[in-house]
Amino acid sequence: MDFDRDNFRPPWYLRNGHVQTILNSQGPKKHRAGKIARSLQSQRLTLEAKDGVKLLADFDRAPVGKGALVVLIHGWEGSSQSSYQLTTAATLLNMGFDVLRLNLRDHGDSHHLNPGLFNSTLTGEASEAIGHFLAMRSYPWVCLAGYSLGGSFALRIAADAGAELGITAVAAVCAPIEPCNAMRALNEGWFVYERYFFRKWTRSLHRKLQHFPQLEYGDDLKKARRLDDINRMFIPAHTPYRDAEEYFAAYALSGKRLINLSMPAWLVLAADDPIIPVADVSNIAAEVPLQIQVTRHGGHCGFIENLRGDSWIEKWLVELFTTCLD
Repeated sequence: MDFDRDNFRPPWYLRNGHVQTILNSQGPKKHRAGKIARSLQSQRLTLEAKDGVKLLADFDRAPVGKGALVVLIHGWEGSSQSSYQLTTAATLLNMGFDVLRLNLRDHGDSHHLNPGLFNSTLTGEASEAIGHFLAMRSYPWVCLAGYSLGGSFALRIAADAGAELGITAVAAVCAPIEPCNAMRALNEGWFVYERYFFRKWTRSLHRKLQHFPQLEYGDDLKKARRLDDINRMFIPAHTPYRDAEEYFAAYALSGKRLINLSMPAWLVLAADDPIIPVADVSNIAAEVPLQIQVTRHGGHCGFIENLRGDSWIEKWLVELFTTCLD
């Protein structure tokens, strides 16, 4: 495990972690993402995994392609239409990469596709959906990238099925290493983040229930007031895990979880991330073949360079993946 140097230095007025986090999805970046969404002529795909699971994805070809694909995975309660997914896709497309923006189960407009609920351990079906896409196309280079929980998915997919899928390189941005600590940070930090994810998760669960009323968790959901309340209801009833502790441990990146990474792999984190404790990097085993870069600033998945909402992380991904095309 190697640690890279910090080469993200925003202007002084963008050196607050909360500002960086908020500007990742609001303000100028959100406005630019809206314009990008209207300009793209994305192909909406339904990708199949085993056991009849279906995942939605948006696919775009670069105007001048270089025979390389980047699969982008969004964060928890995000989607292929999230601002950071759209701006990252546009940057990659402009540099010649085709882009597949994958929606995890119950994200985006996919609540109707599968009767079972999403949980953060479902890397197998995401991997199989990517494999379904690749079986229909031929790419000499396939890169995988994700933000936040999507970064965790990307690293776990690469470690578990990277050779089978032919993954050339993988990069994760602000991925939770110890999910229990990330949840603690949400509960004990600035209340805005906990409220944000509580509202998004409950809205998603209500949408799911509209399509599958037989799940019968409506009464419990009405009683929930915090994320911890939903976890206590959701985990033992709708996942294979007994409680939150066991569930969070099941998708942690600590120890030797990523030891089977066989391609260039990177993780970038910000020391001022209000959601992902950067100290958790010390829990990744030293022998894991993962290059870690910790920046002083950047917030949670922000890395905003200026008041136009340009993101350093998008250029970082282009640079990393371009070096892997030889």
